[in-house]
Amino acid sequence: MTGLPPSLTAIGGRTNFRERVADALRAALVSGLLLPGEVYSAPALAARFGVSATPVREAMLDLVKEGLVAAVPNKGFRVTEVTERQLDEYLHLRALIEIPTVTALARTADPAAVEALRPVAAETVATAATGDLAAYAAADRRFHLDLLALAGNAHLVEVAGDLRTRSRLHGLAALAEHGLLEASAGEHHALLDALRAGDEKAVRRLMTGHLGHMRRRRAK
Repeated sequence: MTGLPPSLTAIGGRTNFRERVADALRAALVSGLLLPGEVYSAPALAARFGVSATPVREAMLDLVKEGLVAAVPNKGFRVTEVTERQLDEYLHLRALIEIPTVTALARTADPAAVEALRPVAAETVATAATGDLAAYAAADRRFHLDLLALAGNAHLVEVAGDLRTRSRLHGLAALAEHGLLEASAGEHHALLDALRAGDEKAVRRLMTGHLGHMRRRRAK
């Protein structure tokens, strides 16, 4: 089994513990650290997380409901494979939702609220630099969903989050190996700059290019 990075080997705190485990597992799935088609047991994952098997098993059942894994009797959970057609459909929907929504924020978003996302953008750059793919995936997800939340539509954020999870971030390892992951992460800062400047054309261009990385990674 592919090893989980140090940032996911232990999960502290008692608040929403099951949700914390589920978020960590989701990040590992999205970043490709848990491989499509592979079966993972709750005890084995629990050992890597440094927790008991019960919250891992419960969290995996949550991921079953999301369609990310399927239960395999007496063995564990198999990571659901995503077809090329499904990926194209998910990315198409993401583009339809995210590009116009974020572009409109150049006119409507509170500059202070936009600037408040700067630390999360910095986190994506930092995790990209260390090569911690699961941590990068989690920070990247938080940045984009928090950005979409500025539009004031909670249901839109929920739908976008589901699409991001289902489409996953295929090719992150390849980007990291070629030294391109940090450049991709740096686009988050450029996007915030364009939003602060109220430059809709620049925002649309950046968002279109940023989502385009998903297709280009898969083509490699």
